[in-house]
Amino acid sequence: MKSGRYIGVMSGTSMDGVDVVLAAISDKVVAQQVSYSHPFPQELKQKLLSICQGQQTTLSMVGQFDYALGTLFAEAVKGLMDKARLTASDITAVGCHGQTVWHEPDGEKPFTMQIGDNNRVAALTNITTVGDFRRRDMAYGGQGAPLVPAFHMAVLGHPTERRIILNIGGIANISALLLDSAVKGYDTGPGNMLMDAWIWRHKQLPYDKDAQWANEGTVNQRLLQKMISDPYFARIAPKSTGREYFNMAWLEKQLVDFPDVSSVDIQATLVELTAVSIAQQVVLSGGCERLLVCGGGARNPRVMSRLSALLPITEVATTDKYGLSGDDMEALAFAWLAFRTMSGLSGNLPSVTGADRETILGAIYPVASR
Repeated sequence: MKSGRYIGVMSGTSMDGVDVVLAAISDKVVAQQVSYSHPFPQELKQKLLSICQGQQTTLSMVGQFDYALGTLFAEAVKGLMDKARLTASDITAVGCHGQTVWHEPDGEKPFTMQIGDNNRVAALTNITTVGDFRRRDMAYGGQGAPLVPAFHMAVLGHPTERRIILNIGGIANISALLLDSAVKGYDTGPGNMLMDAWIWRHKQLPYDKDAQWANEGTVNQRLLQKMISDPYFARIAPKSTGREYFNMAWLEKQLVDFPDVSSVDIQATLVELTAVSIAQQVVLSGGCERLLVCGGGARNPRVMSRLSALLPITEVATTDKYGLSGDDMEALAFAWLAFRTMSGLSGNLPSVTGADRETILGAIYPVASR
C-alpha cells in the first residue's frame, strides 16, 4: 500500500472555486487534515462555460484553457501547502480530477474530456500527480461516472443501516449503500447548475444565497411537470450527465410555452425540480433510513427542507454530522482515488458505472525523486 499524505483537487461543474484537501490515507483510514478553497477566475469560468454548453471553439483555445487550468490547479495545491506549512517532500501524490468540459458516455463513440494539464501540476508543485480518472472506466464500457460512490462506501458505509449519500454540486448524484444489493450510484439530474445560471442571468449573482430569491417565488406546477418529464429522469441507471445537457439552452426550451412565468417563480421551480428529481430517485432505489447530503446544495435550506418534506420517513442530514465535510467530499474522494491508483488498486465500481470489470483508474505523472 502506498500510504501517506495525499492532496485532492476538485473544481466541479459549478466552477465556483477550486476545492483542495489534504488527507492522511492508508488501507483502513482516511483522515482529513487541512482544506482550502482557491478562487476560480470569473473570466476563465465564463469562457469554459461556453465550451461546456456547445459553443464553437478552436483547438488553440482548448490548449490555452488546458494550460491555464493546469496552472490554476497547481496554484491551488501550493495555497493549501502554504496554509499547512508543508513542502513537496511531505506529499505522496496529488489527485487532480480536472475540469470536465464535455461528457458524452452514450454517443456512438463514447468519451469524456477533462482538461487542466497534469504535467503542469506536477512540474509546478514538484509532486507526483494522478489525473485522467474517468477514461479507463469508459474504455471498459462504463459511464466513467460517478466515481465517488466507491469512496462513499469506504468511508460512510454502514453494516446494518440503509444509507444514500447525495452530492448536490452542479449536477446531483447519489450513492445507494443499501445492504441487500451491490452499490449503485448515478446522476439524478441538475443540482445547483440551473439555479445558479438563472440567478446569474437575472441578478449577476453566482448563486442564490440561502435561497433568498427562490423563497420570494412560487413553484409553477405546470412548468415543473414539463421539466420533470424530460427523458433523462426516466432513464434506467447506469447513467450520468452534465452541463452539456442540462444548461441554459435546455431551460429556455422548457420555458417556450411559459412566457408569463416570472423570473422569481422560475427560480423557485428550479429549486423544486432539483428536490423532486432527487427524491424520486431515492424512492425508486428502494429508500433508506438516512440521506446524507454533501456538496454546495447541502447549504441551500430550501432544497434541504423540501427533501425532508418529500421523504418523510428518511432522516435528511449533512455528511458533516457524520464526520466528513460536505464541502470537501469530492476533493477528498479524488485524494483517495489517487491513493488507490498509486497502490495499484481498482477505483471504479462496475455496479455503478456499468463497466465490465474493476480497473485501476487514472494516469500517473511522476516527478524525479526528491
